[in-house]
Amino acid sequence: MGGGAAHFIPRSAPGSRRKDDIDYIAKFRGSGHAIVTTEREMKTAAADPATRKMLGLFHPGNMDGVLDRKFLKQGTVPSFPEQPDLVDMVRTALTVLARNDDGFVLMVESGLIDKYSHPLDWERAVMDTIMLDRAVAAAKEFAGTRNDTLILVTADHGHGLSLVGTIDDTVPGREMRDKIGVHEKAGYPNYPPANDEGYPTRLDVSRRLAVFFAAFPDYYETYHPKLDGPFVPAVVAPDKSYVANEKYRDTPGAVLRAGNLPHSAPQGVHSGEDVILTASGPGAERVRGFLDNTDVFRVIADALGLGAPTAR
Repeated sequence: MGGGAAHFIPRSAPGSRRKDDIDYIAKFRGSGHAIVTTEREMKTAAADPATRKMLGLFHPGNMDGVLDRKFLKQGTVPSFPEQPDLVDMVRTALTVLARNDDGFVLMVESGLIDKYSHPLDWERAVMDTIMLDRAVAAAKEFAGTRNDTLILVTADHGHGLSLVGTIDDTVPGREMRDKIGVHEKAGYPNYPPANDEGYPTRLDVSRRLAVFFAAFPDYYETYHPKLDGPFVPAVVAPDKSYVANEKYRDTPGAVLRAGNLPHSAPQGVHSGEDVILTASGPGAERVRGFLDNTDVFRVIADALGLGAPTAR
């Protein structure tokens, strides 16, 4: 379940991104999958006990993130207003997969966290991280009713960004950098209390988190959330190099930052540090200390009973 419908339809169909005439939606339908394209269709199909396989394609490309989908109602939301939340997709998947008496493997990714971190759009990335946290809670709720479910949560890489303090618009100063409070001067941000789903209902508050990236192209730092749409830090110049996007130049307080990446890089890049892996359920006791990524595969294989037989 997710976006990317354009990759499932033949090249002769409008909007297709395939290079052949294979209709994968027809193939899935022929193999007994319920085909759903909206949140309503997804929940209706899941409620039918006969539904044991499902293909959910809710967008031709990337689905919209939480900030645009739930709050700003922009991006492609007007064209695709019934995109389901990741939490509802997880609950639906668990409902359908649990009908298989032989068990199942469910892989869940909150992919826009990465896609927003690349263009330095950390507010959108954090809102989708809250959504991922809620999706994990839904999985733990499912697992809490039984004793046979291993849950692993990790990232496939990191991004070089850090929370360093707060940005306070009420602090006097000629430049926005003078409004950044660090250490004991940071104080607490004044985002409104979280709503029932755990999200702050406003991000454009007077005292905000100060989060900055370590790897970036030339860009204009605005020190404010990008509420007019996802951030596009750099654009291609006539010589094919990437330069700071002039769209943000006249934003009050904006500062041109000279990039530390090659001029061929339009956005930030992954970082190389270790990432956190957490686990609960049968097999979780093997997740401790530092693990090579291939060891995680072995934990999963053993949880599925696919490991080498034990000598007797």
